[in-house]
Amino acid sequence: MILETLIVILGYFLGFFIIGTLIKNNSIVDQAWGIGFVLIAFYSMIRLDNYGLISILTTTLVTLWGGRLFYHIMKRNFGKPEDFRYASWRKEWGKFVIPRAFFQVYMLQGLLMMVIAFPIILIHQELMSRFSILTVLGVLVWIFGYVFEVVGDAQLRKFKSSPVNKGKLMMSGLWRYTRHPNYFGEAVMWWGIFIIAISAGASMLSVISPIAITFLLLYVSGVPLLEKAMVGRPGFEAYSRQTNKFIPWIPKK
Repeated sequence: MILETLIVILGYFLGFFIIGTLIKNNSIVDQAWGIGFVLIAFYSMIRLDNYGLISILTTTLVTLWGGRLFYHIMKRNFGKPEDFRYASWRKEWGKFVIPRAFFQVYMLQGLLMMVIAFPIILIHQELMSRFSILTVLGVLVWIFGYVFEVVGDAQLRKFKSSPVNKGKLMMSGLWRYTRHPNYFGEAVMWWGIFIIAISAGASMLSVISPIAITFLLLYVSGVPLLEKAMVGRPGFEAYSRQTNKFIPWIPKK
């Protein structure tokens, strides 16, 4: 099932690669991220013919998150040039931009998606799973992460929509307690999915999913790239000293 789903996902990213290459904008891969998990959830649930309570619940949660993320990124990027990260790589890679984008942007994200989606597939494989207190805990953890991400994104969007805030850093609301509430919320959600998977009888190996997404957001593709872009901006040095990078906490004096 893992290999079969991987082939489907790599084909899915191949489609986005073709579109991104034609329009010369690899930012489109960000829109593929959320919906890709929804595809995995539905494909594995239908393919394994598991319509139990936990299976449907997990697919619903993944759809809520993935669908919202897709809409949020599409709305944010619509009509805008290629994101600074991909534009920088395009310039750095030069004439090799197409093959490098294929492997290092699209196919790599497909492989990472499979690692992170591992618990989803395991949940659909557990045909005799039963709802338990641990399942409830997993759902509550997921809800906490989802609300944190949604509220953080909404606060940032409202802040940026005001002309008086142009060029300023967002340092209020949830952003007062963590410099990246949306990334923190996303990581928490996957810890919730992991707990649900364990409650359904999945292997502890599924812990690779929340560990992988937390590591990626904190050390690779999320926080580091944004922090690098913010270095040198007025107020960032003080903000970074006062506010935790990832896990929310009371601001330091």
